[in-house]
Amino acid sequence: MLKKTFSLIIAALFLCQISFTIHTNDIKANKNNSTIIWTGSKPTGSHTGNVSLKSGHLTFDHGRLVGGNFVIDMSSITCTDIESEKKNKYLVDHLKAEDFFAVDEFPEVVLSITSVEKLEGMQHQMYGNMTIKGITNPISFLAEVNSSRRGFNAIAKIIIDRTKWGVEYKSGNIFKDLGDKIIYDDIEFDIFLVSQK
Repeated sequence: MLKKTFSLIIAALFLCQISFTIHTNDIKANKNNSTIIWTGSKPTGSHTGNVSLKSGHLTFDHGRLVGGNFVIDMSSITCTDIESEKKNKYLVDHLKAEDFFAVDEFPEVVLSITSVEKLEGMQHQMYGNMTIKGITNPISFLAEVNSSRRGFNAIAKIIIDRTKWGVEYKSGNIFKDLGDKIIYDDIEFDIFLVSQK
């Protein structure tokens, strides 16, 4: 009887260990069908464009979203609102230069999602770190994630204060008396992700 009870206890402990074991699954994003749109603003207007996803995935634990990691190719940055080829090239080259993202030295932006809080419906509160120009800062943002066993699609808006990552060009909070020549510190990234099939 004692031997049977002991065996049952061991079996129960084994089942508990299995049920509480973390089983994560990384689902890759489709970099060709995913879209990242940037927007920068100033008193006289704004500019917008795209950057390409180099690689990325969301991590699930038994179907629950728990993290992820994404790499953005900053050398792919474009401007979509300036029709003049010359002015468009001037802006894009400036964005790639030292005043902004120093793409030759820092070609990638990395977003690492370290924890996720499930909210109502498909809403999730994301927490993580973003690395730009070799500087890492914590960020948090809301994302709408629709997932299944076959994959996911996700929509998020990330707004950052560029000066925290050393992008200080014409910041009104750093340089005074710029008037309407300032460029606002906030940069918006609208992200639309789909997973690989």
